[in-house]
Amino acid sequence: MSIRVAVAGASGYAGGELLRLLLSHPEVEIGALTAGGNAGSKLGQHHPNLLPLADRVLGETTAEQLRGHDVVFLALPHGHSAAIAAELGDETVVIDCGADHRLENSADWERWYGGEHPGTWPYGIPELPGARERLRKANRIAVPGCFPTVSTLAFAPALAAGLVAPEVVVVAVTGTSGAGRALKPHLLSAEVMGSASVYGVGGAHRHTPELVQNYSAAAGEPVSVSFTPVLAPMTRGILTTCSAPLRGGVTTDAARKVYLDAYQAEPFVHVLPEGQWPQTSSTLGANTVHLQLTVDPDANRLIVVGAEDNLTKGTAGGAVQCMNLALGLPETTGLPTTGVAP
Repeated sequence: MSIRVAVAGASGYAGGELLRLLLSHPEVEIGALTAGGNAGSKLGQHHPNLLPLADRVLGETTAEQLRGHDVVFLALPHGHSAAIAAELGDETVVIDCGADHRLENSADWERWYGGEHPGTWPYGIPELPGARERLRKANRIAVPGCFPTVSTLAFAPALAAGLVAPEVVVVAVTGTSGAGRALKPHLLSAEVMGSASVYGVGGAHRHTPELVQNYSAAAGEPVSVSFTPVLAPMTRGILTTCSAPLRGGVTTDAARKVYLDAYQAEPFVHVLPEGQWPQTSSTLGANTVHLQLTVDPDANRLIVVGAEDNLTKGTAGGAVQCMNLALGLPETTGLPTTGVAP
């Protein structure tokens, strides 16, 4: 089986990570590579690590360039995917790594992103109940945000089992690559190194409605979310801490059993041995989420900590995982579970 794949937005971090993974995929032939302002340049100028593709010239991101491929990955800025996807036929599997098709509620889209809601596609976290069935043979897939991927997997089992009240606090530390490759003063090394800072505080981050959507679906009732992202002086990785008040006398052992039951068959989600806590360095380059949990009896809260590589499981790896499902391939094909350490 040979799958011809195009990547739009190939010069960015998500596009580069997609290509790194696709180069190791045994069923993939890499076709068109496109970009916006970097069209006409060689891929190697932006991703010198991708030696097999270094001399490929990036084309303009147009439907004409992308047609004729079996799969098109859209690693584009928010608001740019819908128009391109609308020009591609149903015979092409289109996987959007941006936010255009993640939200179900049109009012949420208009509030957080502006403009007309472009519609909702099957949501690309296969580990959620019922998700695999929706993703198999889907020709349109919305890849989640990097924060929602790890934070949803960290707390969905607790909400689904009724272990906690529907009032979740999420504090997530992220590396700078999550903000993309565009030049921004607050991401300069002189600003980031030796410092940690918050942003999008007080419900101002665009991933908040996605977390509310996912948590409410898991709980079967509306869930409130207080989400605070923290920028840390590292390139990639997310460490999320999720907590909520306990319902009843839940013990750590009882909560742990819920998580082990939920994820025991999952190849990419790992509940760590007792006493071992997630760290971002263990997930770098891997399509994995590491989890650990405990009950804080004094505060009467469940605490769940999760780690992922925001560019791999949080974006590109999750996208390739969804492609495998859509095309009927083994879900793990071409996806690493071993991180790069030290």
